[in-house]
Amino acid sequence: MTGLTQVPYLLRATRGETLDRPPVWMMRQAGRYMKAYRDLREKYPSFRERSEKVDIAVEISLQPWRAFKPDGVILFSDILTPLPGIGIPFDIIESRGPIIDPPIRTAEQIEKLHPMDLDKFGFIQEILQTLRREVGNEAAVLGFVGAPWTLAAYAIEGKSSKDYAVIKSMAFSEPTMLHRFLSKLADAIAAYVCHQIEAGAQVVQMFDSWAGQLSPQDYETFALPYQQQVVRQVKAQYPDTPMILYISGSAGLLERMAQSGVDIVSVDWTVDMAEARRRLGPNIGVQGNIDPCALYGSHGFIRDRILDTIRKAGNRGHILNLGHGVLPTVPEDNVRFFFEAAKQADQLLAVSR
Repeated sequence: MTGLTQVPYLLRATRGETLDRPPVWMMRQAGRYMKAYRDLREKYPSFRERSEKVDIAVEISLQPWRAFKPDGVILFSDILTPLPGIGIPFDIIESRGPIIDPPIRTAEQIEKLHPMDLDKFGFIQEILQTLRREVGNEAAVLGFVGAPWTLAAYAIEGKSSKDYAVIKSMAFSEPTMLHRFLSKLADAIAAYVCHQIEAGAQVVQMFDSWAGQLSPQDYETFALPYQQQVVRQVKAQYPDTPMILYISGSAGLLERMAQSGVDIVSVDWTVDMAEARRRLGPNIGVQGNIDPCALYGSHGFIRDRILDTIRKAGNRGHILNLGHGVLPTVPEDNVRFFFEAAKQADQLLAVSR
């Protein structure tokens, strides 16, 4: 039993162990709903400073750990952080979000991009190493990256988008150019994932947030092959490091997500967890899938949603999480209750039987 206690609980779930309760963490658990974060943001208004200066990023990553003791502590960073490593500068403006200027629109721009320069990311290495020291084996340290389609969408649109018209226009009128860009991005992201693992990330979540805007046919053409390219390269070097794939609005894509090669599919709230389990099969773990707005409900409502999800997911290969990031206006006390109830789930389930 001693050996088991030395393995972070979340990692035990990724290995398919039967557990009394699922491990729990939250996407965007470090962020605006916490007063401690808002206070720090006033002192450091630049998002890039908060995410790229080691001591600040470590402090933000650890704020929810100190407050709630989740089973996973995720690197506080941004999905676009690796882009300068291949020659794409970006900025993040607090009221507008990410800006890439000039956006990537030509074959010439794509050909000028260089392989990932990992020397630019010493701060990522320091942050992850520090997090590992701080949490020890009490939690798993998670890294994260954007997937090729989503990073390409940001780079080509130049900003957030509602209709993805620019990248889809390129996909449907100049697919060869887009495929070239996606492949370059996949190689770069794989190198960046390996860098995070070498620095201490024990699990890595890949966000293909915008792939849910693709039809299944286009997902199979422009997203899935490049997810596979990333996973294949990472697993060649680190076969035992679990990888999670998250897509927003993914109910129509679950079976295809399982083909990416990841160990765990993160499920949003638009599909019932029992149905997700059936569709994914016994060999793929699941994460999720509580509606973030459930945290506006009463404590009793939150508890019932947690227990319902756990019952449907079963006691193997499930990481409890929201179906997307925690919302900035959620009461901090409700987040606290979510973690407390999740950690008492085995007792609560026994009482409710």
